Amino acid sequence: MIVATPTTADGQTAAAWGKAHWIGLADVRSGAEGPEVVGWQIHEVAWDESHDAGTHGSHHARIVRFLKENQVQAIVVDHMGEGMQRVVRNMQIPLLPATPGDAQASVLAAVRAATA
Repeated sequence: MIVATPTTADGQTAAAWGKAHWIGLADVRSGAEGPEVVGWQIHEVAWDESHDAGTHGSHHARIVRFLKENQVQAIVVDHMGEGMQRVVRNMQIPLLPATPGDAQASVLAAVRAATA
């Protein structure tokens, strides 16, 4: 399962989705002791810079393209605007709650809670 989460360049949880500068992508698989991150990449998306450079529709389209290109199956996030929530709901991508600190640990906690 590919899980996306807003992050800092050094892998800490970041709060906002639509104005994120970095997005972490975790490849989460079932392990002997539950879910584990088997792959991790941080992408510089610069949505914070592009957020106000055009319409909300064009901004949402950039995000949708990123989600589709990376085959994202869940999003772990602290805050996402209502319009973007509608978009990801229509894409049938679940939103899971983020926790502060290490972004990979946040992803694992959210996946564990969702599959418990």
